[in-house]
Amino acid sequence: MAVVVVESPAKAKTINKYLGKDYTVLASYGHVRDLPPKDGSVDTDHEFEMKWEVASASQKHVRAIAEALKDDDTLILATDPDREGEAISWHLQEALTKRRAIKKDTKVERVVFNAITKSAVTEAMKNPRAVDMELVEAYLARRALDYLVGFNLSPVLWRKLPGAKSAGRVQSVALRLIVEREMEIEAFNAREFWSVRAMLETPRGQQYEARLTHLAGKKLDKFDIATAEAAELAVTAVASRDLKVASVEAKPASRNPSAPFMTSTLQQEASRKFGFGARQTMSTAQRLYEAGYITYMRTDGIDMAPEAVTAAREAIKSRYGAEYIPGSPRIYKNKAKNAQEAHECIRPTDMALSAEDLGSLEADQKKLYDLIWKRTLASQMEAAKLERTTVDVSSDDGQITLRATGQVIQFDGFLRVYEEGRDDVGDDEDGKRLPQISEGEAAAKARRGLAEAFAKLTPDAVVESPGTLQKEANAILGGEGAVLGQQSFTQPPPRYTEATLVKRMEELGIGRPSTYASIVSVIQERDYVRKEQNRLIPEDKGRLVTAFLENYFRKYVGYDFTADLENDLDRITSGDAQWKTVLTRFWTDFRAALDETADLRITEVLEKINEVLAPHIFPAEEDGSDPRICKNCGAGRLSLKTARSGGAFIGCSNYPECRYTRPLSGELEGGDIAGPDGKVLGLNDEGETITLRTGRFGPYVQQGDVTEEVPKPKRASVPKGEDLSTVDLPRALQLLSLPRKVGDHPEGGIVEAAIGRFGPFVVWVRPPAEGEKKESKTYANIKDPAEVYTIGMNRAMELIAQKAASGRGRGAAATPLKELGEHPDGGPVNVMPGRYGPYVKWEKVNATIPKETKPEDVTMEQALELIAAKAPKKKAPAKKKTAPKKSTAKKPASKKTASTKGS
Repeated sequence: MAVVVVESPAKAKTINKYLGKDYTVLASYGHVRDLPPKDGSVDTDHEFEMKWEVASASQKHVRAIAEALKDDDTLILATDPDREGEAISWHLQEALTKRRAIKKDTKVERVVFNAITKSAVTEAMKNPRAVDMELVEAYLARRALDYLVGFNLSPVLWRKLPGAKSAGRVQSVALRLIVEREMEIEAFNAREFWSVRAMLETPRGQQYEARLTHLAGKKLDKFDIATAEAAELAVTAVASRDLKVASVEAKPASRNPSAPFMTSTLQQEASRKFGFGARQTMSTAQRLYEAGYITYMRTDGIDMAPEAVTAAREAIKSRYGAEYIPGSPRIYKNKAKNAQEAHECIRPTDMALSAEDLGSLEADQKKLYDLIWKRTLASQMEAAKLERTTVDVSSDDGQITLRATGQVIQFDGFLRVYEEGRDDVGDDEDGKRLPQISEGEAAAKARRGLAEAFAKLTPDAVVESPGTLQKEANAILGGEGAVLGQQSFTQPPPRYTEATLVKRMEELGIGRPSTYASIVSVIQERDYVRKEQNRLIPEDKGRLVTAFLENYFRKYVGYDFTADLENDLDRITSGDAQWKTVLTRFWTDFRAALDETADLRITEVLEKINEVLAPHIFPAEEDGSDPRICKNCGAGRLSLKTARSGGAFIGCSNYPECRYTRPLSGELEGGDIAGPDGKVLGLNDEGETITLRTGRFGPYVQQGDVTEEVPKPKRASVPKGEDLSTVDLPRALQLLSLPRKVGDHPEGGIVEAAIGRFGPFVVWVRPPAEGEKKESKTYANIKDPAEVYTIGMNRAMELIAQKAASGRGRGAAATPLKELGEHPDGGPVNVMPGRYGPYVKWEKVNATIPKETKPEDVTMEQALELIAAKAPKKKAPAKKKTAPKKSTAKKPASKKTASTKGS
């Protein structure tokens, strides 16, 4: 039997069904080798020789493949049909060769298929080839570049900018995009402008809205009506004149469907329509691909196989009728920069199957499949036929002209199935429907239904007394009609969503389909960026890293440079460039840039960042005074500081005489609490001063002052989100009362109540048992935060007893949230609850579940991928134990070494 190797067990299971008993299908569980995270893994002095290591978690998978090859002389590498898939095949071939599992007479073949269907798999088996070394070399160049940048640049950040975590060849450029967009928003000055609209009525009583376009015979530009006074005059001019329809122009138009999905557009649309993150979209698409429902999901191609086009047209005809099929198939030009990496678009493998026909899909999979299916069918449907109508309404004296626009869909075409979403959609006047309007007829100002007509603009749009203007919107009623003047302001550019960031990266030529999801995820995992309401907002840490890189490594976070380097890497794929030549050219300049930072002092770096980020960290004062003068001592100069524990803050140059500090983003609200003495709240019963203060980690209350006798006075953090203006003496004393002793436990020890990072709780603290060094504790959560200050012994013991009875006390095993089944190597795989979030557990491996994935939605396939990715980190220290064995006996040591190298 031939041995077939794919990446995942889910894929192996599906393919095994198609190939039958004559094949042994095994999974590699992704990459089996990688560069060790240590110096010298890429040897820049010896033609970029790369030292690969088989991950500890992959050892058993490679061993299983090697065992299978003992009885078979054919190895078929059937990994994914892209650069990463080619690299996995190459790594497997190299690792198995070193283990001598591949012999001289072993036939090694590479097969690729764009969809996991019986026809695609069996056809691929008929057309084997060798591993494509040009694709492999493109992978080697990218992997070496990422290693050289990350492994050499990250330590510079650690030394020169404490608290920074890492830098990456593409992730730092993506971060720069987000930071620069935020700076644009902060520097934006809104400009006021007004628009004037009238609600008009046909002689038949039908209403429509028109916008003022000409005033005093002059065409209006956007900012011509710039003030409330000008708007009032314009409203009065419209309201005081009789109007009639001057012209009605109707033009036929058509709308063509969007191209079928490629990786970036799928991520964008899933974000717009479902709020999916890039990683969630790709994970869901991966499961659909492995189940055989869609074609390969990492692609920058938008063309479709001829047989798929035919199938799509047949499905359209059977479902919607022949009138929805264009005369000839639609052809979409492939946007791939490199033909060897171009695949089909992302489409269903069976056009006849809708999401409803696949009843066994999980919720996210069903949504995504439905999106792909509809987009694919729509891409081959007839255009939508529209009629766009423009109506101009004028006064008899020609001083006033208003315009109404709208459209009528005469044939829905592809819109019957699907319409692409849009980012940051504004007011679409062309999308409005207009009633029947005839040239020359009167256009009366419609009083009836005015409130309802303008309700979408503002709840208080209608004002009965003429001449009254409101800040947001105003209405003036003239005679029997209604005219409204609406105030607006120019808007700053919107923050990026994951979808628009991917779109912008694609436009700039930064990153490739296989990298978008990981780039967007990494900058969030590094705490450089946070996501709020689906928008990406840079954290102060991200601003600092970007400012540092832009000043000392500007070339390497440049958009053009990164895009040009991507093109060079694509040229390697096509055989038009040598990978080591590209690396040499990059490393020569990059090494010089690294050397230039060797003598940089941290103070010099921080002062440079002070200048770059001045508008953000030292915003201008209203009185025009120097924003960098210390507000506490009035003499020191404020500057960016870093702490040994990581992170950054603003501090006074007169430290330690002046201990003023504040966060980078500005003063905390709630009074003057930023000075060294904080805000005095009063005295406790012992006469100690209670103060409200702020530190690098947020506001807190303090009992007493720092003295030689009391170097660390008692402190208590103010809960996150609490209004500081409400923190008075009683509240401070309440916070400082924790932890409070509730009472003595009848079985020994004490019971306390306190508030921790996970909320209020009670804890039973028992003294160490005989032979033990540490005291033991049993925790129980309190649901009501206020109860922590009042809870008594009976209630506390009840909660502790309930916790113990539930089996969730200290040392007790947690109850799984979901049992997934048996691991291929034995042992149960479960989804478990954890204090830091849900995780997948197998034996001693605990793998965190991504934030965007619900624990109940985790499948065995996802769990195995998470376990495979996590296992090396947990088991790496075990390798060190082999070293001492070399000196004990020569023969065993020799065999052990050979075994290690062979793996």
